[in-house]
Amino acid sequence: MAGTGKPLWLRKRFSPLDHNPTKQILVEAGLNTVCEQACCPNMGECFSKGTATILILGRICTRNCHFCAVEHGLPKSPDKKEPQEVALAVKKMGLQYVVITSVTRDDLTDGGASHFAQTIRSIYSLDQAIKVEVLIPDFKGESAPLAEVLKAQPTVLSHNVETISRLYPEVRPQADYRRSIDLLRESKMINPHIPVKCGFMLGLGETEDEVIGLLHDLREMECDFLTIGQYLQPQADLLPVVRYVHPDEFEAFRLKGLEMGFKAIASGPFIRSSYNAMQLFETKNV
Repeated sequence: MAGTGKPLWLRKRFSPLDHNPTKQILVEAGLNTVCEQACCPNMGECFSKGTATILILGRICTRNCHFCAVEHGLPKSPDKKEPQEVALAVKKMGLQYVVITSVTRDDLTDGGASHFAQTIRSIYSLDQAIKVEVLIPDFKGESAPLAEVLKAQPTVLSHNVETISRLYPEVRPQADYRRSIDLLRESKMINPHIPVKCGFMLGLGETEDEVIGLLHDLREMECDFLTIGQYLQPQADLLPVVRYVHPDEFEAFRLKGLEMGFKAIASGPFIRSSYNAMQLFETKNV
């Protein structure tokens, strides 16, 4: 289905954030969320459940992906107090599973890896029972930053390919498909005991065969968890939606992926990489 009108399955009631306790905790801590920066359609639902995906290393990205609403430009130096502030907010929110992500910081020597590692350690220092999933950038394909993050022992190492290889020049001009695939592969080589997770979008012009090919690439490097969601144009100046994918197609890809050996897959129009992350981690082949 093409065109500007959204189909019935993409109609969703949004919960207001006014006086939301989760929002207030984050504001008081001076923290950003990718939920807000990327205009996530699940934001109201997640905030009402007391969860949020925390965005570290500022709110300005050094890259300009053509699907993403996050602001891009020249970011400020990392806030050295942020890891501890994140840990305190996570504790205050009562989270037992938290997803930490960041803007891409190509301006930093280590791409922000040390900041990720310190954030993980700060959370564990307050409560070692909390599970920490990190959704990391590609670190320009360098091994040392990835190893530094893994050394901090995150519960899950996540990195999104976002789309199929052919569409990278249009969708992610400053990224590289093979570099992202290789990062996931290297994560397994450095520490095979830490599960690897990946996510991508449908509706940008990919074919069924290309999606199956992407699934094969991810399974070849032993990706454990997978999320598949519908691309929704967050701003008028970003890429338009080529097609609204029916929920039945999402389910077909989920079943195909499980046949290939993924431990668990969340696949549907409103699925995002960190949406219900704890439930996906605990599902494992259900």
